[in-house]
Amino acid sequence: MGTNGGPRKIGIYGSSFDPITNVHLWTASTVAHRKHLDFVIFLPSSHMRHDKKPNISDEHRIAMIRLAIQDNPKFVLDTYELTALAGMHYTYYSMRHFHEQYPDDELYFIMGADLLADIADGKWSHDEELIAGNKFIVMARSGIDMTEAIARSPLLRNHDDGRFQLMSKGLAMDISSTYIRDEFGRGGEPRYLLPDACYDYIKQHRLYQP
Repeated sequence: MGTNGGPRKIGIYGSSFDPITNVHLWTASTVAHRKHLDFVIFLPSSHMRHDKKPNISDEHRIAMIRLAIQDNPKFVLDTYELTALAGMHYTYYSMRHFHEQYPDDELYFIMGADLLADIADGKWSHDEELIAGNKFIVMARSGIDMTEAIARSPLLRNHDDGRFQLMSKGLAMDISSTYIRDEFGRGGEPRYLLPDACYDYIKQHRLYQP
């Protein structure tokens, strides 16, 4: 039961988290606050994805997510996609899994506007089933017009019935996991862009080194 006595509101935050960053944590916290979510599930994406292959092992990604979220009771780790069978690691199946796990609650898939644009461009598997059966919280990204992405896609605009909650203020931050990996790889110092425990973990295990 949620804080208002009704069904709980749960956010599913899928990303490679390679590594998890302070921006991930800040955006998840902001989304939870603004949308009154009871908790946010951090869902590291499968290494079987063809578009984003992780640079480190699943074990390292899991360890750093645990370190990053350990002090926030509203943040939960779920490794469903890391153990999913081949062909079942897509977001559609993940959301189907969570609907089965939380049948009485409201679920929202949290994603950046770049992913919304990818769906509009037909780059997602099982996109019709995913959009038809779920609600979404979409975070702004620099250079992407979220309403235009919805308008240009017949799939998205024909389901634009309130299921897309667009968050356009204060969430368009450009510090990415890619930037942090590049900094580590070039001998840079991205210390304050990720949690201290994760920074120490990367240094200890010599991750993202050239």
